[in-house]
Amino acid sequence: MTTTAAPATEIHPVDRKPPALQLVVGGVQHVAAMYAGVVAPPLIIGSAVGLSGGQLSLLISASLFTAGLATLLQTLGVWRFGARLPLVNGVTFANVAPVLAIVQQHGPQNALGIVYGATLVGAALMVLAAPFFSRLTRFFPPLVTGTVITLIGVSLLPVAVDWISSQQDSAEPHGILLAAITLLAVLAFNRFLPGFWSRIALLLGLVVGTLIAWPLGEVDTSTFREAPAFGVASPFHFGTPAFDIAAIVSMAIVMIVIMAESTADMLALGEVVGRPTGQRTLADGLRADGVATAVSTVFGGFACTAFAQNVGLVALTRMFSRFVVAACGAILVLLGLFPVAGGVVALVPQPVLGGAGLVLFGSVAVSGVRTLATAAFDRPANVTIVAAALGIGIIPIAAPEFYAHFPSAVQTVLDSGISAGCVVAVVLNLIFGTRRERTPAAGS
Repeated sequence: MTTTAAPATEIHPVDRKPPALQLVVGGVQHVAAMYAGVVAPPLIIGSAVGLSGGQLSLLISASLFTAGLATLLQTLGVWRFGARLPLVNGVTFANVAPVLAIVQQHGPQNALGIVYGATLVGAALMVLAAPFFSRLTRFFPPLVTGTVITLIGVSLLPVAVDWISSQQDSAEPHGILLAAITLLAVLAFNRFLPGFWSRIALLLGLVVGTLIAWPLGEVDTSTFREAPAFGVASPFHFGTPAFDIAAIVSMAIVMIVIMAESTADMLALGEVVGRPTGQRTLADGLRADGVATAVSTVFGGFACTAFAQNVGLVALTRMFSRFVVAACGAILVLLGLFPVAGGVVALVPQPVLGGAGLVLFGSVAVSGVRTLATAAFDRPANVTIVAAALGIGIIPIAAPEFYAHFPSAVQTVLDSGISAGCVVAVVLNLIFGTRRERTPAAGS
């Protein structure tokens, strides 16, 4: 008597391990997409506290190093820490405003120690709050998640525009030209190249844009030339933690915003990769955010959160493997240990990054629209909920100083279009909406 072997369980694309070349190239592509975002906060903060060039380079290296550790924890996971999704983690811009307020209040000499003390307390609170915050998934039906994901994409698009204009009031013609060439290259590579090569269209577009920018004098090699070959900050190199009640309260509010944005990013990523994000995954991911933030603080970094632009890259390339993003984490660790290697990535001009960012961030918004398509828009109330949430979420994007005269605690929430739109969508859905159309698997 012969027995028929049971069919092997199909491995989900998230858990598949691509060949080594795809791991490395895909990881480099993720680094290229998020590099500017992860170095900008320490650059702003380091300049505000008056760090020297060498110390500033070390602060940036610390942020790269800890972003790599955080990404490895999120993708590979350790026990109940890590979402085990293709999720890139790094320093969040939500830190910048409260940190600058602490600098203004306590002075540049003492500020970083107070920042690190408040961030350590906030990280502990995040770990403790993770299982409770994860239960809020029932408040995120497709109507809400689609709205938030769309706002994530829309809120990132001005970043790409700023890159094209290189932070000036208006873009130079050659900057627009470089952005346009890069954008067209990404689109062409994605459309006409076969298989794996189409999946690294963004990286190829960045290479093309940089090569064209070089003879135009748009490639700044000073960072590469001046970067030390090796360097990592020793624990609490930039300041011993000090604990100030006002700073702790301010940072606790930031942690709530970070958890809300990480939740939105994990829900978005779950939709993109076809693995709906449930309570357990959210709790594990938020715990990892908290631990990563604590470790980052020890080595001179700041609070960590998911990077929405990399969610867009996953959607654009269809490379769903978490091991590709783990390779990104390993590369970030190396960049942090060897700043001279990070200088190579920094060669990419901002207008080139902006051209690629337009399609990259737009992909996030498209993912949101795709999720909204599953909502029941035959109900007029649902149309109103989405319209109001999008409208209020776009206010800080269209007018960044709109809430300038509000209390700082209120600004922390409302100055982020993502968190403002998320709050409005959840509240209005509770008041006017229906029960969740689809409940994610509890064990996912």
